[in-house]
Amino acid sequence: MMAMSPAFAHESVELSAVEVRARAENLEGIAASGSEGVVSSQRLAAVPILRPGEALEMVPGLIVTQHAGDGKANQYFLRGFNLDHGTDFATYVGGVPVNMPTHAHGQGYTDLNFLIPELVERISFRKGPYFAEEGDFSSAGAAHIDYVRKIDSTLGQVTLGQNGYARSLLAGSPEVAGGHLLYGLELFHNDGPWQIEEHYRKINGVLRYSQGTPNDGFSLTGMAYRGRWTSTDQIAQRAISSGAVDRFGSLDPTTGGETYRYSLSGEWAKRREKAQSKVNVWWLKSDLDLWSNFQYCLNAGCPPGDQFKQAERRQAGGFAVSHAMFDRWGGFEVENSIGLQGRIDDLNPVGLYTTSARQTLGTVREDKVTQRSLGLWAQNEMRWTEWFRSVQGLRADTYDFTVNSNLAVNSGKASDQMVTPKLSLIFGPWRKTELYLNYGHGFHSNDARGTTIRVDPADGVTPVQAVKPLVRTKGYELGLRSELVPGWQSTVALWQLDSASELLFVGDAGTTEASRPSRRYGVEWTNLYVLSDWLALDADLAWSHARFRDHDPVAGDFIPGAVATTANIGLTLDHLGPWFGAVRLRYFGPRPLIEDNSVRSGASALTNLRIGYKFSRQTQLALDIYNLFDRKVNDIEYWYDSQLATEGAAVNDRHIHPTEPRSPRLTISHRF
Repeated sequence: MMAMSPAFAHESVELSAVEVRARAENLEGIAASGSEGVVSSQRLAAVPILRPGEALEMVPGLIVTQHAGDGKANQYFLRGFNLDHGTDFATYVGGVPVNMPTHAHGQGYTDLNFLIPELVERISFRKGPYFAEEGDFSSAGAAHIDYVRKIDSTLGQVTLGQNGYARSLLAGSPEVAGGHLLYGLELFHNDGPWQIEEHYRKINGVLRYSQGTPNDGFSLTGMAYRGRWTSTDQIAQRAISSGAVDRFGSLDPTTGGETYRYSLSGEWAKRREKAQSKVNVWWLKSDLDLWSNFQYCLNAGCPPGDQFKQAERRQAGGFAVSHAMFDRWGGFEVENSIGLQGRIDDLNPVGLYTTSARQTLGTVREDKVTQRSLGLWAQNEMRWTEWFRSVQGLRADTYDFTVNSNLAVNSGKASDQMVTPKLSLIFGPWRKTELYLNYGHGFHSNDARGTTIRVDPADGVTPVQAVKPLVRTKGYELGLRSELVPGWQSTVALWQLDSASELLFVGDAGTTEASRPSRRYGVEWTNLYVLSDWLALDADLAWSHARFRDHDPVAGDFIPGAVATTANIGLTLDHLGPWFGAVRLRYFGPRPLIEDNSVRSGASALTNLRIGYKFSRQTQLALDIYNLFDRKVNDIEYWYDSQLATEGAAVNDRHIHPTEPRSPRLTISHRF
């Protein structure tokens, strides 16, 4: 029963990363599936992370990449999904959703550049549509990231690296009026290895006042982030091969973006002897101007070129309330839970514009959108015997869209409802072993503009088929969790997920569109072996098979971007006198780039290293080396048509964004 889980209790910061890994990840008797878990703050702090979004790579099987400037949301891959920027993976920070529906760049856009990893207390993750509490965007999985309520002492930290990399962090949590006032301020600058300096700068902060614990107390949290950058987008491989541009060069030096995100949230929880109540309310305001150029000179010629701007101005708010009751029915332990969740997004406006050198030339479309959703869920967990329990849930969601477009024919209203059942059967534990059987339906919402569209906004004439507001998914899973030998925790999950409609990347627009139904299945094997109080090994291995379900012998049935194999293997050392360290290998397997599988991406294997020295309990020095062996591989690859300035017609080609070369960073931390 998650509300009573000791795995979610606060871990002492005096424990080593190795010790905390052993404690926080043992979910025996607690988890409802073999593919859910908890990543502790100490585990996260022990690994080198190139970008904030890579904190999610601690979720087994999840790969985080980047195909443009670092100020843009990452691209995510999990369970055979090219999740684009987050479409089927729900992410929350401090109770505030990160996914943005009806986003200017992509449905479910998940920008984690405001995350401060040093302040993360835990990442609680679930995969699959088996949990009544999880709603939109969560079919492949969900991650709930929460900040700490207090830290033991004031933290000052400075990191320096190549190419203008500089980051400073100041954080503390003094006692105020019977609670703690957590604050964190981050200043950041990076030019990156690109020939056109990225000049990414951000200012980022969090302020939280709290009393009590997450299960019996309250917190008020404010977060603010602002960033701007120049972007080196993916480049046509033929331009690199011909010498027209360097591998780290750019075909449009004016692409990039500016963004901000401000949020306020409040959480309240009350624990009684036989009940647990929780309330969460939140509000956010965000803004994005994103300039991109993926096809160079194909549509408009050069000059002016094919640069375009995607922009939005958004305010959103929502709430989540839940109540759990712990009881006995006859001789059976029972937990009954009910919850209500709501959200409203107001976009005024969200638009797509033709531009050149960031100067607007025309409007493709501009809309005002109001989107509302309400979800009601109920769940019953019953322990039938000492070795068998069940979790059965039901979720009902309703969505309402209002679109006012600059092209009147594309304006309108749409609504949809969906009921999604869930069931988990848990057998065990026997000799520290549990077996899980899971079944559930889930969904993701589509872009509101796609639900009312009638004609192509580019010409205002060509008919376009509107998409369904909600797309159903259905999943099955067989899981096993066991401690095979003392200190070795292992989970295996065999899963399948069907989707009624797929989302595909469309290179000529830089967006996604609804497409064919799909089926994915695979296996994940997650391992943690704590050999001693100073050494731990972990290995997350995943394989998946992804195909469209409606066979097309002409186009093909492969799903572009669907990765089949991934691996994340790490070694963590601590308590070696003053020394500590970690090394991680991440393997990102090849993917089909078009439906007939005639073009495939390459694979990549990257190694990151950390070596640290503790001068005292207050002061430590750490050297992180990313891409230790300087592998010349790609973060991302696409296949689509484009036209260079020297060409007279479109050319289908591979478009790549290279992995950053070997990059050392030195961090000094001091606690006051």
